[in-house]
Amino acid sequence: MKYALVTGGSRGIGRAVCLKLADMGYHILINYKSNDLEANETLRLVKEKNVSGQLMKFDVSNKAQVDSLLGGWIENNKEDTVEVLVNNAGVREDALLMWMTEEQWKNVMGSSLDAFYYVTRLLVMGMLANRYGRIVNVVSLSGIKGMPGQANYSAAKAGVIGATKALAQEVARRGVTVNAVAPGFISTDMTQDLNEAELKKLIPMQRFGQPKEVADAIGFLASPEASYITASVLSINGGLYS
Repeated sequence: MKYALVTGGSRGIGRAVCLKLADMGYHILINYKSNDLEANETLRLVKEKNVSGQLMKFDVSNKAQVDSLLGGWIENNKEDTVEVLVNNAGVREDALLMWMTEEQWKNVMGSSLDAFYYVTRLLVMGMLANRYGRIVNVVSLSGIKGMPGQANYSAAKAGVIGATKALAQEVARRGVTVNAVAPGFISTDMTQDLNEAELKKLIPMQRFGQPKEVADAIGFLASPEASYITASVLSINGGLYS
């Protein structure tokens, strides 16, 4: 069976990606940290696509949990293949750097940058052995442009962009592509605390994006049709920044 793993897959962009990949025929591994209700709803929606789904509850920033849960799944499912990995998990804990706590710094870095390392290193060997794989990292406009009040988030996402470009060169010969998508303002729980009415005035398209619009781009990068695209960062921001 061919699987896709989506981290942070219980809601928002993650849920939309799970559904897009299910439409593409993949069986879906839905990683999430804590929200059982939303995770089960995503699982229900995935199963409506006539593919199987499985919940994988672990903290992607915790190496022991990643090794135990994801590593255990790999060990127990040697006949199955994870062809697609979407590193989507991440948290925002905004503050000006002068007032940012060490915990805020480490939480944000861990959920994006450390998680990229812990999760990807477990799956990339199987992709290399199969001579096929798709890794798509969800970064952010913040990681390209930098955003005030988000030194931690900007640093984490910029780090993943650098790792995307480096890993892409390491694995390209074996048919594994590594790309990133950088959403701008997308209507999700993560942006519900923002002043949408004011911010959309800055966007040429005059609106926030929708999770499905990000998921559709990820679906293309995860497809065989994107076989000659690697080390790329695709901005999805309505023209806000290029």
